[in-house]
Amino acid sequence: MESLSMWRSRTRFLLIAAAAIIFAHNLVAADDYNGGWNYAHATFYGGADASGTMAGACGYGNLYSQGYGTNTAALSTALFNSGASCGACFEIKCVDDPQWCLPGSPSIVITATNFCPPNYAQANDDGGWCNPPREHFDMAMPAFEQIGIWKAGIVPIQYRRVACVKEGGMRFTINGNYYFYLILVTNVGGDGVVADVKVRSSNTGWLPLSRNWGQNWQSNTILKGQALSFQVTSSGGRTVTSYNVAPSDWQFGQTFEGNQF
Repeated sequence: MESLSMWRSRTRFLLIAAAAIIFAHNLVAADDYNGGWNYAHATFYGGADASGTMAGACGYGNLYSQGYGTNTAALSTALFNSGASCGACFEIKCVDDPQWCLPGSPSIVITATNFCPPNYAQANDDGGWCNPPREHFDMAMPAFEQIGIWKAGIVPIQYRRVACVKEGGMRFTINGNYYFYLILVTNVGGDGVVADVKVRSSNTGWLPLSRNWGQNWQSNTILKGQALSFQVTSSGGRTVTSYNVAPSDWQFGQTFEGNQF
């Protein structure tokens, strides 16, 4: 008969092994990029300098100063997910159209920074490119020209989700007023997509923020005059905490850099 100490030892081992398996599964789920290719189409907007892509539906504002540059795209309804896909990175390549795809079908990695709204006045296959249920990328023109010839207007593509590679840490821009706080989270690496944000001040515990729009997260708790810490969870389930990134004398409109995935 198995002794009590042996039973406890075996049980402890099984629990540790189970925890390790769960941890490994979650880690793979969070970083499971470069999967199979999906088919869609791509168009372009914003002009040759991409100036028309600024201030999109994700709330990033000036994409140049925020570090996103011109390798960006607006997503159709099927991909945008009501703003929850903001910050996601996709590898895209033009395929199956030798006339308009660049030779060798080079790929480019873009970040989702905007929403491509549906146009129900036009058919899905004749101008209503972003109508549901189509998966479509309306790319910044400089990005589009890295995979296809602009005169095509629209090209068939393959795309897949990939990890976001960003320089520096996540950035937190604090907007609003004394009674209303809007935290813009940018430059998110790894998963790229923010699923949950919490803030902790000098006088509070961790407070959950709610998504206002895009990657703007709000709080109605008075935070002025207090040092702030932020905790960000990605859609893959990974969490990163940045302690005391904003000093107690922070001002509205300022941006602070924290840790990175």
